[in-house]
Amino acid sequence: MSHHEESVVVWFESYWPGLKNEVGGKASSLGEMTNAGLPVPPGFAVTTTAYRHAHDAGDLDAMIAHFLHRLDIHDTDMVHERCHAIRERVRAVAIPSEVETQIRHAYEELCRRTNSDDVPVAVRSSATSEDSPDASFAGEHDTYLWIRGADDVVDAVRRCWASLFTDRATCYREEMGYEHRNVEMCVVVQKMVHPKSAGVAFTLDPTNGDRSQIAIDSSWGFGEAVVAGEVTPDNFMIDKVMFDITKRVVSAKNHEYVLTEDDHVRKVETPEDRVLQPSLTDAEIKGIARLAKTAEQHYGCPQDIEWAVDSDLPEGENVILLQSRPETVWSKKGPVTVVAPGGKSGDFMASIVSTLMSPLYTKGD
Repeated sequence: MSHHEESVVVWFESYWPGLKNEVGGKASSLGEMTNAGLPVPPGFAVTTTAYRHAHDAGDLDAMIAHFLHRLDIHDTDMVHERCHAIRERVRAVAIPSEVETQIRHAYEELCRRTNSDDVPVAVRSSATSEDSPDASFAGEHDTYLWIRGADDVVDAVRRCWASLFTDRATCYREEMGYEHRNVEMCVVVQKMVHPKSAGVAFTLDPTNGDRSQIAIDSSWGFGEAVVAGEVTPDNFMIDKVMFDITKRVVSAKNHEYVLTEDDHVRKVETPEDRVLQPSLTDAEIKGIARLAKTAEQHYGCPQDIEWAVDSDLPEGENVILLQSRPETVWSKKGPVTVVAPGGKSGDFMASIVSTLMSPLYTKGD
C-alpha cells in the first residue's frame, strides 16, 4: 500500500485522542462528543495528511516561497496581492486522485447515512496548530455553509486549505518566524442541521440555581426570531430524575426563520395554527432533557447546551446537540441573584443562531 492510499478521512465515531494532531481542535471536540454518545450531526474530518499530499503533489512549498520572498509585512498592498496569489493557487491545486476519491466517497457515504441525494454540509477549517501561538487564528480560517454535492465539497476543502494564507495569518507567521510549511489544515465536513425548532437548555433552574431541574427555552425554526426580540420562546422545566415536565409556558410565536429552497434563511409569519402551539412535543422535551443530563454527566458540571430538532431526522433520533459548555452564572457564584424571566433568553439564543448559521462546538476550539 503506497503512502497515498492511507486513509485521509476520519469519521467522528472513529476518532481517538491519538489523532488530535491530525484533525485539529474542532474535529477532536466533535469526535469526543460523538464517542460520549452525544448526538452531534454526523460527519467526518479530512485530515492534515490530505493537505500534505496535495501540498507535496502541487509543489506548493516552492510557489509559497516564491510569493513570500522578501515580503514586507508592513506594506499592506504587497501583502494583500501576494497572499491573494497564494490562495488562488491553493484553491486551484490538483488534489491527488486517491485523496480526492476518498473525500468524494466519504461525502457519498454521508448522503447514504442521511438518506439524502446531496446532503447540505458545513465545510469548516480545523487548524491543527491549536497548541501553538498560531491557535489565535483558529477562528480566522474559513467556513462554508449549505454546501451540496461532491464537486462543491472538494472545492470547499481546497478553499479551507487556502485560508491558511489569509493576510493576517501569513503576516503573523512571518513576524513570529514560523515556518509556513509546518502549518497544516484539517477540514471538517458535517451535515447542516435543518431545524424544525431550536433552543437552549440548562441543567439547572436559571432563576434560582436549583440543580434538580432542567430548563428548556424553545422556538420554531432557527431561533433567530428570539434573538431579534420578535418572539418570546416557549419555556419548559423538567425534573432531572423522573423526567416529569413540571412547568410549561407556551408563548405566541408570530414569526419564524426558515430555510428557503435556495438555501437561504428567511423570516416568515408563523402559520396561524402553530403560533400558540408548543414548539416541542413532550417526547422532544424529554429527549432534550436526557441529552442535557448526558452532557452534564460527561463533562462533570452543570451545562448550558444548544440543541435543535432536525426536521430531516426520524422521531426519536431528531434531537441534536449543537454545543455544550459549562453553565457559568450559578456554577461560579452560587444562588445569589435571580435572573428575571424573559430577560434571559435573547443572549442565550444569540449563540444558537450563530451556531446554526455557522455551527461551532466548544468555545475556544
